[in-house]
Amino acid sequence: MAHDFDKAYWEQRWRQGAVDRPGSMSGKPPNPYLVREIGTLAPGTALDAGCGAGAEAIWLASQGWQVTAADISSEALTRAAQRAAASGVSERLTWIEADLSRWVPQTRFDLVTTHYAHPAMPQLEFYDRLAEWVAPAGTLLIVGHLHPSADPDPDPDPGPDQGRGHGDPGHERGDGHEQGHGHDRGHGHGHQVGERPPAEASATAAAITARLDETEWEILTAEESQRTLTGPRGEITLNDVVVRAVRRP
Repeated sequence: MAHDFDKAYWEQRWRQGAVDRPGSMSGKPPNPYLVREIGTLAPGTALDAGCGAGAEAIWLASQGWQVTAADISSEALTRAAQRAAASGVSERLTWIEADLSRWVPQTRFDLVTTHYAHPAMPQLEFYDRLAEWVAPAGTLLIVGHLHPSADPDPDPDPGPDQGRGHGDPGHERGDGHEQGHGHDRGHGHGHQVGERPPAEASATAAAITARLDETEWEILTAEESQRTLTGPRGEITLNDVVVRAVRRP
């Protein structure tokens, strides 16, 4: 089923998630790829595009980053701000309600990161927008859904209700996926646990890196990987694409 991934879609997904899984999007850990890829970098300014309930933004702030966290869903941002206050890092976080298919930041960032976010625009064009917002010598980190064409374990019957948005409350991570936002984000998360994301919200590592001009970017990570999480309904397998690139000075 195709989705518009617009504000109405994401607000409904987050509100429904609160009804179906109360408390499930609170206190979850950040995405493990973020911790692995960014954990050793010196902190600076960061943008979390499609921040959802804020797990990654809050982790970055706890590591000393000054974070701008943007999402289309006011419901998600309310939860994120509450989590940040409880974590004691609110002073290093700025929350912005924005449609990432249209919004343009007024500055570039030392780090631009996104985790499973898919606003109402072609996925690769969304990644192009994010790349434009990275400062010289800055880092771009994309964590997304692996395109079905590269899925090592394709499912011929993925189910009737696939779709997540800017931040996806559907994957809701448990290990950086928060079993719920599918990821815990608005633009980005929104499928039910165990659902496969729609093809239009996914990509391959090759497709992403092909759009990064090698004269401007150094590719440090380009991988497609599979991991297993344990949720309320048992084990689920996630097929991810991870790309980290540094803009040349």
